[in-house]
Amino acid sequence: MAIVEVQELGRVFTPRRGAEVTALDGVTFSIGEGEVLGLLGPNGAGKTTLSRILTTLLLPTCGTARIGGHDVVRQSKEVRRLIGLVLGGDRGLYGRLTARQNLLYWGALQGLGGRTARQRTDEMLERFGLGARADDRVELFSRGMVQRVHLARALLSRPPLLIMDEPTNGMDPHAGAGFRQLVHDLKEAGCTVVLTTHDMQEAQDVCTRIALIDHGRILHMGAAGELLARIGAPRTIRAEGVCAEAAARIAELPGTVEVTEQGSLTARLDGAEAQSAALAVLVQAQATEIAVAPPGLTELYRTVITDREFAL
Repeated sequence: MAIVEVQELGRVFTPRRGAEVTALDGVTFSIGEGEVLGLLGPNGAGKTTLSRILTTLLLPTCGTARIGGHDVVRQSKEVRRLIGLVLGGDRGLYGRLTARQNLLYWGALQGLGGRTARQRTDEMLERFGLGARADDRVELFSRGMVQRVHLARALLSRPPLLIMDEPTNGMDPHAGAGFRQLVHDLKEAGCTVVLTTHDMQEAQDVCTRIALIDHGRILHMGAAGELLARIGAPRTIRAEGVCAEAAARIAELPGTVEVTEQGSLTARLDGAEAQSAALAVLVQAQATEIAVAPPGLTELYRTVITDREFAL
């Protein structure tokens, strides 16, 4: 059963000066109960715009979106009862209130009774490692701790749908690992999650499906393994002790996508033939610590999404 249904969704921004900007263009997809959908794409691709429309914070220009059968425009009140939202940063929290006060206030807004709100607040504070700082003002927290307060707030009402925009931004590796376990636990409990992230390993670890989005359109959507099999991506070879001549020979091989040298060689190669030829060059050049990595989500992303940040 689909808990999220999106049909031909579009959003156009009209600035006071300059041309219109199309943030979403004919987006259509659905998400089943208990799924974890990862939205991956560059800055400005439309991920946050999509998240804001699904959470009733932004109106679409065209198309429809339904959460649990409720239209996000015409039935926004019903939609808000079904979702937990993690936007990150300082948005949605009151810095001069303590972590406990923020959660109790949010519980009251969600219609939780006093006893229930206090009980769940205590549970969330302990679950996210905030018990010792529960009565400190949020403005004194680190960025990672603020993110944990956001997560606690979003889960306070136990929503069936959780929408998170870069929730691990600012978290250290321990907190990041705890977040991944949290998502697995939520999935096992039947909660549906929409996750926007730039962390490819995080997406590969927790998402049941991936949506690659750019220029307001979903380019590909499916399980990571399915997308890798369908689209393909270069393999990566790393080696130490590679002379400049050997690196140049690998760079000229058909199927070589990229070669970088920063104390060691890293080559991205498209196809088994290119990989075999590169390995032969490395063995002949007596390179050391040769390792071949199969393509993962990072390589898939780099294959599908055009580099606009550092393209020369």
